[in-house]
Parts: sequence; C-alpha cells; structure tokens
Amino acid sequence: MRRIIKRLNNNESGATAIEYALIATLVVVVIIGALNLLSGDLSNTFNTVSNTVATAI
Repeated sequence: MRRIIKRLNNNESGATAIEYALIATLVVVVIIGALNLLSGDLSNTFNTVSNTVATAI
C-alpha cells in the first residue's frame, strides 16, 4: 500500500498537462485581446481598400 501511495505521489504527468493547458489558455486570451485592440484599425483598412477597389471598377 505504501508503494502505491509513493508512486502516485511521485507521478507528475497530470500536473504537467494542467500547466500546458493554463499556458495555452493564457496564449488564447492574449490573442483575443490583441484582436480586439486591432479590430477597429483592421476594419478601417479593409473599408479603405474596398472603397478604392470599388472606385477603380
């Protein structure tokens, strides 16, 4: 019984998976925040290009 408890106590694979999940979540949150900050500028850029192309046609 002690051997099983000791082996479970030394097993860190679950902790590693949780750490990777937290890092991935943080990366996604940063990407979403950056897209929200840039969305206005990006929308203006696409509108300018669209208007320019529409005028040229």
